[in-house]
Amino acid sequence: RVGKISLEMDSETNKLRISTVEYTSNNGETTVVDDVDGVVLALGCKGMEAVVRSSPDLARLPVFSRAASLKGIDVISVRIWLDRIVPTRTPANVFSRFEELRGAGGTFFMLDQFQGEDNRDLWGGEEPQGSVLACDFYNAGALLSLSDDDIVRILMKELLPSAVPKFADAEVVDSWVGKYAGSVSWFSAGSYDKRPPLEGAGPSILPGIKCAGDWVRMGDREHGAKGLCQERAFVSGFEAANALLQDTADGVDYYQPAKILPVRDDEPQFKLGVSINNQVMKFLPRFWVR
Repeated sequence: RVGKISLEMDSETNKLRISTVEYTSNNGETTVVDDVDGVVLALGCKGMEAVVRSSPDLARLPVFSRAASLKGIDVISVRIWLDRIVPTRTPANVFSRFEELRGAGGTFFMLDQFQGEDNRDLWGGEEPQGSVLACDFYNAGALLSLSDDDIVRILMKELLPSAVPKFADAEVVDSWVGKYAGSVSWFSAGSYDKRPPLEGAGPSILPGIKCAGDWVRMGDREHGAKGLCQERAFVSGFEAANALLQDTADGVDYYQPAKILPVRDDEPQFKLGVSINNQVMKFLPRFWVR
């Protein structure tokens, strides 16, 4: 885990550069690296807060101190292995407005349907027994205090059978619950200006540090997956690496930037529908908006 990042002024370029990076290994040993060309901060809000709090040099730059002030939402991630296959209409599904959610939002994904015919990897190489689910709760503060068994019970006895009745016939073979307080990006009103730019403090100030994640502002490198958190985080990692190479690869004869595939264009019928809707809404009062 990265702890302190120290900066120094480069007398030749008159720009800041990384002098040392401290990190702690799983065994608790702290290591200091003093030969660092560049760093990509692939962090969420909680990780950014921890690194900036430990790094006075970063905290002096407003772009990082503002990012470190942002808070995240509570998330619970659950994996459930069942004793039988439960067919569903779609592999990706949403929970909404169930009293058992206690104000949270939820999703469940049928991993066995995504995986295809061979699901052995989902069962640790053993013979598959049934469906495997990934269930996630967002804004889950009211659920965090529940035990793991209670969370699995709510899913198996209340939520999942309400969505697909056949879940009531299935038994849990194994389960896993992960609780992450304040760890996932919260795109709250007014937070945009505090979100970290992909370029960090900028190539004219600190070219050796870039940022990646679903919450970064990508600027000219913005991608079509703008509203899709996982896809956007994935793309931002490549773009941050490309930006880092571009700004720090002086003296390198050749480097190959990662190729970013664009999102395919909308289908004609969808474009037509959007155009018609926009024209209609110019004249139709938005009576549902107060």
